[in-house]
Amino acid sequence: MTLSLQSLSRRYGAVLALSEVSFDIRPGEVQALMGENGAGKSTLIRLLAGLERPDTGQVLRNGKPIALGGPADAEAAGLRFIHQELHVVPALSVAENMHLHHPYPTRAGLVRWGKLRDTAKRALARLGLTHIDPDAPMARLSASDRMLVRIAATLITDGPSPWLYVMDEPTAALTGAEAERLFDVIGELTASGAGVLYVSHRMAEVLRLARTVTVLRDGRHVSTRAIGDTTESQIIADMTGRDLSADVPDRTVPIGTSPLLQVAGLTTATLGPVRFELRPGEILGVAGLAGSGRGALLRALIGASPRRDGTVTMGGTSLTRTTPPEAWSAGIAYVPRERRSEGLMMHRSIQENVALPHLGPLARARVFLNRKAEARMVAKRGAEVRLKSAAPSQSCDHLSGGNQQKVLFARALAGSPKVLLLDEPTRGVDVGAKHDIYRLIRSLGDTGMGVILASSDLPELLGLSDRILVLHDGQQAHLVDNTGLTEADLLTLCYTKEAAA
Repeated sequence: MTLSLQSLSRRYGAVLALSEVSFDIRPGEVQALMGENGAGKSTLIRLLAGLERPDTGQVLRNGKPIALGGPADAEAAGLRFIHQELHVVPALSVAENMHLHHPYPTRAGLVRWGKLRDTAKRALARLGLTHIDPDAPMARLSASDRMLVRIAATLITDGPSPWLYVMDEPTAALTGAEAERLFDVIGELTASGAGVLYVSHRMAEVLRLARTVTVLRDGRHVSTRAIGDTTESQIIADMTGRDLSADVPDRTVPIGTSPLLQVAGLTTATLGPVRFELRPGEILGVAGLAGSGRGALLRALIGASPRRDGTVTMGGTSLTRTTPPEAWSAGIAYVPRERRSEGLMMHRSIQENVALPHLGPLARARVFLNRKAEARMVAKRGAEVRLKSAAPSQSCDHLSGGNQQKVLFARALAGSPKVLLLDEPTRGVDVGAKHDIYRLIRSLGDTGMGVILASSDLPELLGLSDRILVLHDGQQAHLVDNTGLTEADLLTLCYTKEAAA
């Protein structure tokens, strides 16, 4: 049952998001959809889901046009969508969550809880998910199991069985082991004859899972190639139109000698003690397994987590009882891991988001906002981070993931910080945006800014960091120079625990 996309186009005002895109999606195989942020992938998914209608073009199933006027039409056509950000009700059980989009079985107006549970159990069993208890509260499940429950829920249907799954960055929030469980389920789906359109920025996953890969660039279809007939470098060239072989620029300016930031015995409810020094221009990587405390360390430094013990000294001045506003004022800026839930006001403009922590200096007599100064600041910082948008007035929810991330960088740099805290700065961004962010981080270090980079991406840490701090269960385990380290070396450090020297 082949799905054919024919000459799909979609325009938003002056922005052409999709232009004459055509390709086929076949059952029983994984087809990857790749492209830089802003390439048109999200727009294409919205068209297939019936959330928007194309300006031109049509979608055909086995040669016959199908109308996708709304989500109900997409479901009736056998299409199912698994998004990176799952919408679940944590307090409800697995079985109840699985029935959120389906009528609860009832008799005489009363819910038949036994049948609801059995229906959920059968759907889970079809995908080999017998380890998941239908009665367990959704809040107790790992990120991967929540994802798998969402997939299993699509098998509960009164209409035709799903035959095409569109998965949008499904492993972005998963650990390696969790992703493996998802890959097993994808294998079950394709073995049963279902197709998977797999949207991901992770090249290794694409090369492993997909039979074919389709690339969009600037809203246009660039290529559809069999995985066996292409290479990683060819896919990147198709995505970007340029050579990105050198992922991380080399350091051009030596690291300073006097400490810029000194941390001694830092302890919070979930972290510590941690101690280290950060020198001007140094990029300090923070590594560790999931739950090791990478994000907790950055939140403690920015003042978002109460400090129980220890000292933080910035340029010789002790920061006591630090709050986020005090940290920003002292010259510490923060780019959070979750750009949507922690970083951005999604329905507000780029200009408002960038200026948010800096309204005081932008105000005349600290009362009237100087709009011209605000616009100049936003334009300057946007150019520095290579932010692509229609205008500073554009709403952040209309930006690609990579450009949303660049808005957060622009906000952080607008305060001219001395220390920049980065929590998974390239999470969920494409290879082109990732290269821009690497270039930016390196250039910031070369200006003398200290950078603390927490990341689960080992090549990223090894490529950028001068030293690497390894955390284990919230405690400092290692602090090592990044000289000759391999991924295997760093992974071994993440799994071993010893008292910090």
